[in-house]
Amino acid sequence: MNILIKPIVTEKATANSELNNCFSFFVNTKANKVEIKKAVEAAYGVSVEKVRTINVRPDRKTKFTKTGIQHGKTNAMKKAIVQLAEGEIIDLYTNM
Repeated sequence: MNILIKPIVTEKATANSELNNCFSFFVNTKANKVEIKKAVEAAYGVSVEKVRTINVRPDRKTKFTKTGIQHGKTNAMKKAIVQLAEGEIIDLYTNM
């Protein structure tokens, strides 16, 4: 099971990483906090203090077209906000 899907690189996530030393990732929906901690420590070689997770529900959309009503939804996601130990850092921009 691949736990870390990709890092979240937005304005809010970048500001949070600079101010609070917290980095955000999209993770597998079945992964728990212990698995996320081990995956981040193994992938980036840092020590993790705290992991917070957020389950993002799917957005449901309805379109009214000539052929009728069409329903659709986006995928459910799970985000993890990982706080690193003091002095640790992850450089997300070198591998791009």
